[in-house]
Amino acid sequence: MSAAFLGIDIGTSGVKALLIDGKGRALGDATAPAVEPTRPHPGWSEQNPADWWSATLAAIDKLSKSNPQQLSQVRGIGLSGHMHGATLLGKNDEVLRPCILWNDGRSAAECAEMEAALPTLRQLAGNIAMPGFTAPKIAWVRKHEPEIYARIAKVLLPKAYIRLLLSGEHVEDLSDAAGTLWLDVGKRDWSDQLLAVTGLTRAHMPRLVDGSAPSGHLKREFVARWGMSGDVVIAGGAGDNAAAACGIGAIRPGEGFVSLGTSGVIFVSNDTFRPNTEGAVHAFCHAIPDIWHQMGVILSAADSLNWLARMTGQKPADLAGAAETQFQGPGAEIFLPYLSGERTPHNNANARGAFVGLSQSTDPARLAQAVMEGVTFAFRDCQRVLNDAGTRIDRLLAVGGGSKSPLWLRMIATNLDMEIALPEDGDFGGALGAARLGLCAATGAAPANIMTMPAIMTVIAPDRGLAQAYADQYARYRALYPAIEEART
Repeated sequence: MSAAFLGIDIGTSGVKALLIDGKGRALGDATAPAVEPTRPHPGWSEQNPADWWSATLAAIDKLSKSNPQQLSQVRGIGLSGHMHGATLLGKNDEVLRPCILWNDGRSAAECAEMEAALPTLRQLAGNIAMPGFTAPKIAWVRKHEPEIYARIAKVLLPKAYIRLLLSGEHVEDLSDAAGTLWLDVGKRDWSDQLLAVTGLTRAHMPRLVDGSAPSGHLKREFVARWGMSGDVVIAGGAGDNAAAACGIGAIRPGEGFVSLGTSGVIFVSNDTFRPNTEGAVHAFCHAIPDIWHQMGVILSAADSLNWLARMTGQKPADLAGAAETQFQGPGAEIFLPYLSGERTPHNNANARGAFVGLSQSTDPARLAQAVMEGVTFAFRDCQRVLNDAGTRIDRLLAVGGGSKSPLWLRMIATNLDMEIALPEDGDFGGALGAARLGLCAATGAAPANIMTMPAIMTVIAPDRGLAQAYADQYARYRALYPAIEEART
């Protein structure tokens, strides 16, 4: 039997483990749920790292029962995980407190304090200090939990904590490290200046590697537990979005994807470091050597339609279908999708959503269309600020649950004025990207030869007949945000 490779994707709701062969074909997969995050106070989001570990073991144990022969042939493992989470460890690697997650907003004041303390912070990090990043969370702990802060020996991101338990190594890949606000992203190295703002040093940080490089080996106890043999290499891996890019093959400059998941992302790979902090663009290292990537991130994409479904007592798919049935072009209603605040381009955790233009004719189908258009305009905002950074976007593939709506994809293609490719059904998520990185680390294969794009089911072209109408509607959409924010203050 030929070699196999294992990808492990650590999410807040659970862990997925995926086996592939040397040609990247799926051999088997398993999932295990994790205990959901807790919210001790409004705006907080925390999770016990032990829950990720239990779910990781459970998922791989399932594979050992369903695919014992393939699992026994594993030669490389890759890790993917949710970014930005602050996992604080003491001197004996004990967890000091629950992990503060990516969607925790408690550290807004600390973000402002960090930027005031180091005026060059944005230039060094290539990103704005946002509450979602790791460093402001540590600044919050330093201020509000000084007894915990004093005991910090290491700060790890979620997947690095799983790596520690699997291998005994403190290591992080560059794509995930770029989301901490401690990395000089252009130089692809920790920044002593950025670390000093939170009172930390390189000694508190894990060793850095590229995502496709080896980071350590699986402990012998787990080699025996899962029936493996020999040295099993663990790759650097990737943060969840970079891992998804590896899974869908978006690793070359100009290639990217638009993700219509709970949140929304326009992701594009770059050959150089191209920050645009004024537009709240995320500029990170890719998991591939000498490649960077940018992201425009919106916090409520498909989740906006989920919210409307809850409000109307309907299913999201039914609302999208009703909107498609009655669609004749931009409607009178406009929706601002800032239900959970917004990152790109506003960097405003306190932004809030709104419907404008309601009338007696408004019904759930028209509200659904407005929601889909509002999210589409948020993607158009992301494209605008990416272009401001000099970014070239040659090709976008659509992923995520919202990509099942043909109308939504037509809206996005028309507003971005570019074709959107929809892959054939398959798993192109973080677990596949992680497995591909594990393959590269174990075999030395070139990422360009492994991380190919999937077969395309269809290509959605812009509707030229609606281009001007949508340009006019987008102008009205852009004018609403400052007016509503002024009214709220």
